[in-house]
Amino acid sequence: MSHVALLFLHALSPLHAGTGQGIGAIDLPIAREKATGIPYLPGSSLKGVLRDRASAWDRDTLFAVFGPDTENASEHAGAVQVGDAKLLLLPVRSLYGVFALVASPYLLERFRREALMAGLQPPGVPGLQDPTQVLLAPGSRLLGDGEKVYLEDLDLKAQGEEEVAAWERWLAERTEAPVLGRLAVVHDDLMGFLLETATEVVARIRLDDETKTVAKGALWYEESLPAESLLYALVRADRSFRKGKELPPEGVWGLFRGVLEEGGGVLQLGGKATVGRGLCRIVVGR
Repeated sequence: MSHVALLFLHALSPLHAGTGQGIGAIDLPIAREKATGIPYLPGSSLKGVLRDRASAWDRDTLFAVFGPDTENASEHAGAVQVGDAKLLLLPVRSLYGVFALVASPYLLERFRREALMAGLQPPGVPGLQDPTQVLLAPGSRLLGDGEKVYLEDLDLKAQGEEEVAAWERWLAERTEAPVLGRLAVVHDDLMGFLLETATEVVARIRLDDETKTVAKGALWYEESLPAESLLYALVRADRSFRKGKELPPEGVWGLFRGVLEEGGGVLQLGGKATVGRGLCRIVVGR
């Protein structure tokens, strides 16, 4: 019997999980799902960082949990399978409350589906039919003194929902994201617009050593998920056999979790680490 767990990834700095190159105005865009356009962090990125952190293990244990090195990858699979980290909450600038953590019914529904696989019991998903409306917890700090919420350049009619308050409490108990009073649930169509326009895009340059001006061809644009983004990933630990020694799923998960929690659960993920990108805190869902 496999052990399945859910990991929460809270971005402490902008997270650049890149595709290597872009064909549009952004030279280095972030990875997005083909069908939905939702940003994600490949599971291989998370697994590779954790494998590197476990490099002090003895060779047999390392290969049993994470699989052999690249040159011998055909020998056998590792006992741990790490899924892609999918976006749950996107930080969006707000007139009140500084910023909102925005989700949509679809994002909540697919998170709930995977959380149930890991034995968790999230609240129900609120319905929303009006694209001009936003669902908030009663007393949300995003509301200010009026009846509207202002996200980026959008003004939306606010409606209080106890289900949103239940999501705030549930997530606040399990993550360190500042979700209390900031959760906003928008229509799926509006969420698609925000996923294209509310990511962080910065211009990067390289200066010429002598002239101290931009070197020829050394201006480019990078895209990142903003700091405070919340993602999640499923992890599955299977039984492992290595040189006649059996390691049960609970033992595999214990080893993996030990590596995960080193350094307070803080990892550097994605690209551009040398300029501070990708600092994330990882918490095991419970």
